[in-house]
Amino acid sequence: MPFLLFRFGILKNNMDKGFLKKFEKKLKKGSVLIEKILKKSAKKDVKPKSDWDTRFPDFGKTESGGGISEKLADEVEEYGNLLAIEFNLETRLKDINSALDKIKKGKYGICEKCGKEISLKRLDIIPEAKTCLSCKK
Repeated sequence: MPFLLFRFGILKNNMDKGFLKKFEKKLKKGSVLIEKILKKSAKKDVKPKSDWDTRFPDFGKTESGGGISEKLADEVEEYGNLLAIEFNLETRLKDINSALDKIKKGKYGICEKCGKEISLKRLDIIPEAKTCLSCKK
């Protein structure tokens, strides 16, 4: 029943405003840090807004012959590594933005699966957590 109430916006969280401010500050700091990291190897996509596109690395000019193949192989390998990192950071950034939106709507700290409150201890460690520990397992 709490899940349905949460889903339809009837259930709100009862979290202390001080805790909400603390978590909001933590989330915004995390968002800035992740965007700073993403900007080093990716560019923000205009459509969709929250998407990032990994830039293909360019290791510069190399000599002709076998050096070109090695350089290209290194660039492809680095690109693969950057794609995985970008995906993880982008996912975390989306979760952070979702949590910030929930704070605005008064729904922060409520488990998306069961509708119960997420423990402050869990939110302190993972402020963008979507589920309580019981539902995470």
